[in-house]
Amino acid sequence: MIPSPLTNRSILCTGGTGSFGSAFVRHALDVGATRVVVFSRDELKQFNMRGAFQDERIRFFIGNVQDRDRLDLAMRGVDIVVHAAAMKQIPTCEEHPKEAVETNIIGTQHVALAAIDAGVRCGVFLSTDKAAAPNTHYGATKLAAERLWVNANVYAAGTRTKLCATRYGNVIGSRGSVIPVFERQALEGGPLTITDPTMSRFWMKIEESVELVETALRFTRGGEVFIPKVPASSILTLAEAVAPGVPWITTGIRRGEKLHETLVTEDEARDTWECGDHYRISTSGDEPVPRGFTYRSDTARQLSVSELRALIYPTQEAV
Repeated sequence: MIPSPLTNRSILCTGGTGSFGSAFVRHALDVGATRVVVFSRDELKQFNMRGAFQDERIRFFIGNVQDRDRLDLAMRGVDIVVHAAAMKQIPTCEEHPKEAVETNIIGTQHVALAAIDAGVRCGVFLSTDKAAAPNTHYGATKLAAERLWVNANVYAAGTRTKLCATRYGNVIGSRGSVIPVFERQALEGGPLTITDPTMSRFWMKIEESVELVETALRFTRGGEVFIPKVPASSILTLAEAVAPGVPWITTGIRRGEKLHETLVTEDEARDTWECGDHYRISTSGDEPVPRGFTYRSDTARQLSVSELRALIYPTQEAV
């Protein structure tokens, strides 16, 4: 078995009480991390997480990525930083654009520079498919943050710090997912509210998002964006997997929503390489993708209803 790059390392995870953060922290402890700093601003979530984990290797650190001084304190003695903190709700980012900029962009700059100044070995930033050809304020802030993070390697020149990013789509079981909405609507007898039955999205398990971070840590030379090869489905297929036979209605695409999501744009394809189970946007790689390549949720491998149901409910039947 290939050893984990997290083993015997001191790790800091911003946004560590979120869906990804909780899964990542548990995995890091399982593979032998010596210390895990959970950095987040919600004391109730930290209180609940402290009760759920009860591991002396965890250090809970209340802080906001907008506060550079607080990050400097949290970074001391850290080998690896995983930056997952962000404002993620599209409507909230639209309604509070300045806060989204200060958290997602300025906060990311603070994390990157604090990591470099602390001599961190490697930092991974969690990006999103919304950052590829963005048409929402959230997507625009994540694209800016992604570019800022990978290009901060210029400031890391002459140090040991390497910074890279991961970019992926929807995570099954994460907070804010449409799946609990469909489940609740099904229990109430329907109908399910579907924006557009042809709308498609990428899907992956939360464990796969953690594995992608490990892949990035293992192979980065600094400056890459790692993108997993994951399947997709239409929203209608998802609804049928969650609530088979329940009637549905169309509500229309909301302002800023895309009909299909993109993980690699045609312009980005010029710098994209195929690397086994993932793609890599970087200056070099294993095999260049074909000219005109795009990685979109409507042209990726489409999951069937049964495949989706197995992903969502691995140990039980759908409701």
